[in-house]
Amino acid sequence: MRFKQDFFEQLDGFYSQVYPQGISNPHWLGWSDDAAKLIGLDKPNDALLMQLSANAAAPGASYYAQVYSGHQFGGYTPRLGDGRAIILGEAIGPHGAWDVALKGGGPTPYSRHGDGRAVMRSAVREFLVSEALAALSVPTTRALAVIGSDLPVWRESQETAAITVRLAKSHIRFGHFEYFCYSEKGAPGKLTQLLNFTITQHFPHLTTDAAGYKQWFVEVVQLTAKMIAHWQAVGFAHGVMNTDNMSILGDTFDFGPFAFLDTFKESFICNHSDHDGRYAFGQQPGIGLWNLKRLAQALTPIIASDDLIAALNTYQPSLVAQYVSLMRAKLGLSHDSDIDSTAQAAREKQDLALISQFTVMLENSQLDYSNSLRKIGQIDISSQHSPLRDDILDVSEFDRWYQAFQARVGNVADMAAWQQQRDQHNPKYILRNYLAQEAIIDIEEKGDNSKLLQLQQLLTRPFDEQPEIDDFAKRPPDWGQGLIMSCSS
Repeated sequence: MRFKQDFFEQLDGFYSQVYPQGISNPHWLGWSDDAAKLIGLDKPNDALLMQLSANAAAPGASYYAQVYSGHQFGGYTPRLGDGRAIILGEAIGPHGAWDVALKGGGPTPYSRHGDGRAVMRSAVREFLVSEALAALSVPTTRALAVIGSDLPVWRESQETAAITVRLAKSHIRFGHFEYFCYSEKGAPGKLTQLLNFTITQHFPHLTTDAAGYKQWFVEVVQLTAKMIAHWQAVGFAHGVMNTDNMSILGDTFDFGPFAFLDTFKESFICNHSDHDGRYAFGQQPGIGLWNLKRLAQALTPIIASDDLIAALNTYQPSLVAQYVSLMRAKLGLSHDSDIDSTAQAAREKQDLALISQFTVMLENSQLDYSNSLRKIGQIDISSQHSPLRDDILDVSEFDRWYQAFQARVGNVADMAAWQQQRDQHNPKYILRNYLAQEAIIDIEEKGDNSKLLQLQQLLTRPFDEQPEIDDFAKRPPDWGQGLIMSCSS
């Protein structure tokens, strides 16, 4: 693994150099071959285990933690930072440069009296969800590995520490810009320096001047809209959409009490600390815009307000267009690129209404989101009967929707190919919280990570039929329905 010197040395006050503290008896719990390929690694080995468990120095690593601020559940916290993540530097591989971070590597100057550790259950969940989202083509950070230990840590009770090795194209967050705008060091010059650095590193096609700044914010808005559209299409609830958890590149970032929908429910809350449902599944698009507005406010010293507002106005149409595009692929609705823009807008509006009617039926009938979409691949459009019909409580409502759906899909020349395409867009397997919990329990009680490895392999092929583990596609048992997780890590 090749590391280069800490590139944030250009920004005084942006980071603190801090060295991780090793975990005792480190052992591989999980390893991602796909993530390893991104940075040119092959297979795990003992030397790498010692480096990534912080028991040996990684060659060329810089070791630093970043400072930032952020809006948490709507309230501004002026100083946050990497409280339990220590970044080694950049690893250069065949797929570009990736930050390598040890999440759970011990205390940093930003730990706020915490121990800087991650417990095994949260480390396993982050490892699994990072790779699950990647296999679903959702913009996300990646997880190279999860490393277990016998180091005791205390949360509600005694647990064991673990480290997730995170790969990110960038660790720059909305909260970085808020910090340099509002902190005592936040002079416009420092904010401009951060923005110039961000553009040079991650948006090299743009210039570091007024025109480049304006276009940069447009792209950040659209990247964020794209990410959240993907969340809504796959039924993913992030759970903690604070501005310090928002990546400037529109990658899903900082996993805590996340969940994939089981039963479709717009008001689903996956975070037991979210008492008011601020980050409920159906609220995510609006919160994305709210967070972008906080970023825009932090940028007012260097970008004209009119330009910021114009960029923010592209958020909703970008998100809707991306969401409709993703759902069209799931439902088999064609996109007519040869019609004029007015007709395209009308078609988009009609399709969005058809999609919304579908999800309302799912919610009213308390149906499983992913399994219901998977059944689209069993539909014969020429037939008046759909395998979904028997699941819907209001049959007359379904019949009206299905008639409109048939008309929208139109004639299908090759029904088998159409059905196969639906299966390529609607996963059979998702990371259900109860499956992750079962894997965690096996590790805690038996020291057995075989279920974790089985689940990881399953999630890397979410669209494939895997009959030997078909039960993993079923709705959760009663105890596993709609599990709500804590932020405790």
